[in-house]
Amino acid sequence: MARDGKNNTDKNEVGDKNAADRAAGRGASAAPVKRPTAYPAAVDRLISEFTKLPGIGRRSAERLAFYILKADEPTALALARAIADVKQSVRHCRVCSNLSEAEICAVCADPGRDRAKVLVVEQPKDLIALEQTGMYSGLYHVLMGRLSPLDGIGPSELTVAELLHRIDHPNESPGGVAVREVILGLNPTLEGDGTSLYLAQELRTRSVEVSRLARGLPTGSQLEYANKAVLADAIQARRPMDS
Repeated sequence: MARDGKNNTDKNEVGDKNAADRAAGRGASAAPVKRPTAYPAAVDRLISEFTKLPGIGRRSAERLAFYILKADEPTALALARAIADVKQSVRHCRVCSNLSEAEICAVCADPGRDRAKVLVVEQPKDLIALEQTGMYSGLYHVLMGRLSPLDGIGPSELTVAELLHRIDHPNESPGGVAVREVILGLNPTLEGDGTSLYLAQELRTRSVEVSRLARGLPTGSQLEYANKAVLADAIQARRPMDS
């Protein structure tokens, strides 16, 4: 009986110690203590800034920081100047919202473009992708996003008003040429299709032709590897064989 009493006392003491450890934050579930890094403050700050870039984690940020450290001073300072120049000199085109270093971008200023056609895209990177194909010679309009009511993005948050203004006031368009066709080139997503539908409804009240980029099977693909949405678009957008 005495032995049992001593065992119970020992168990109580162990339980009290574990409870005290947990209360003091020394248990297994306690939050880890943040210790200072071994990097100098300037290097640690550089790594922290790199981690803010999309797709860059801590390890990648450290590799980039060490690249900067190992590079010679002209190379590192050239990168710093390029970042500063981008923020100070690049703006959005007054007409189409494309990226530009002048008030009007190179596309809008080119007299050789077909200024009666306007291809609407979501972002400047979409414009660049289409321009690199070399298959389009008209003008563009960048919406700077797409409609997303759940995220609070409506027409007023995009450049919809500027697009309609270009159509309603042809004398203010590049070269004073009236827009005859608007091509909707938004991404084939739920939000992109909703934005295209909204723009089509707005544009139908004006004397312009409204079209959209074709969808379907890309050249060189195989039916067995295409998803249902691609196949559905291919069937709906079918066209007659060239004679």
